[in-house]
Amino acid sequence: MMQKKMALVTIFVVLAAILAGACSSSGSSGNTVSISGYAFKPASLNVSTGTTVTWTNNDSVTHTVTSDTGAFSSGDIPPGQTYSYTFNQAGTFAYHCSIHTYMHGTVTVKTSSGGGY
Repeated sequence: MMQKKMALVTIFVVLAAILAGACSSSGSSGNTVSISGYAFKPASLNVSTGTTVTWTNNDSVTHTVTSDTGAFSSGDIPPGQTYSYTFNQAGTFAYHCSIHTYMHGTVTVKTSSGGGY
């Protein structure tokens, strides 16, 4: 009987983890972006005002993080290096890699209400 209960608990935990991952796949509430496979991952990020976002270049070539409106620009980010920017204003900030112009991402910033995003 105890083994059946443990099996049911294990199945429940696995299903909960799968559902949690599926619910967060369209965006992220974290503050990191991986640059890999010539893409920003996640491509869409949701943060609160005052959040510092860090991009890490996990590719074998140089990339940039360049705002579409000129609000921020990383310059060249060599493989293994990072770039960070603090978003102090609410809004939607589209960006791209100026070397590989087909690479795009978006950071959506909401006003912090003290309880997180």
